[in-house]
Amino acid sequence: MRPAEGEVLHFSEDPTIRRFVPHVAATSAETEPYVWAVGADRAPDYWFPRDTPRAMAWTTPDTTPADRDRIIGAGSGNRVHAVEYAALPAMRDVRLYAYRLPAAPFHPIGAEAHALVATEPVAPLGPAEPVGDLFALHEAAGIQLRVLPNLWPFWDEVVASTVGFSGIRLRYAATRR
Repeated sequence: MRPAEGEVLHFSEDPTIRRFVPHVAATSAETEPYVWAVGADRAPDYWFPRDTPRAMAWTTPDTTPADRDRIIGAGSGNRVHAVEYAALPAMRDVRLYAYRLPAAPFHPIGAEAHALVATEPVAPLGPAEPVGDLFALHEAAGIQLRVLPNLWPFWDEVVASTVGFSGIRLRYAATRR
């Protein structure tokens, strides 16, 4: 599930949204009201139930071969997503939807431009589309999905390496051991 040319995506477990209105997200460090979305490159970051803690890593031009093999795995693609075992039931059962939104009102935010924001209300281009089987989606995209008892040891290795990375909802991860 990725946006087409001229589109961005917003993922939600609510299939009834008719209009996205800028707001300050409870989980955001931002104080300005925004409508949030992602482009094709970051859509896989949201192929999860909303509150699922996940640690994601991918190769970049600066990634060393040693870090690639250690973090991503030799011969296993360019990207890995890690979740905890506790996330598996929600990943199997969630009904996740994607909203296609016009890209024009959105602009990148943050130093890494990991997300896109709009400061005006945005209407979806059509009804919410079921995302479907999250495991199959990862497999079809060639993204390794790693299941761990605790994310923190993996996360510590990732952030100390040369791979690109993102952590979402890590505050919900199991306690650091």
